Amino acid sequence: MAQNESLSLVLGIVGTVSILTAGLTMAIGSIGPALGEGKSVAQALSSIAQQPDAANTITRTLFVGLAFIESVAIYCFVIALILLFANPFWNYVIGAIAKAGA
Repeated sequence: MAQNESLSLVLGIVGTVSILTAGLTMAIGSIGPALGEGKSVAQALSSIAQQPDAANTITRTLFVGLAFIESVAIYCFVIALILLFANPFWNYVIGAIAKAGA
């Protein structure tokens, strides 16, 4: 019984750490790109105001940059989903429990 309780404790710790890590990943992964996108758009609008003739080039470059910045947030979202729903550490602990039980 003591071994089952300790394995249950390990499963709880792995689950808790996974949830906290997913939350931190989404927090940092959404704040950073949001700040970067805001700064990029502000700088692009300032540049367009100073040189209206280059508006098409600046806008095109801005959209490419925004796509790259947004990809960071999407990567963080995917990592958070993996931690929550397909966590490899979870499978490792379950495998260790199966070995201990056998």
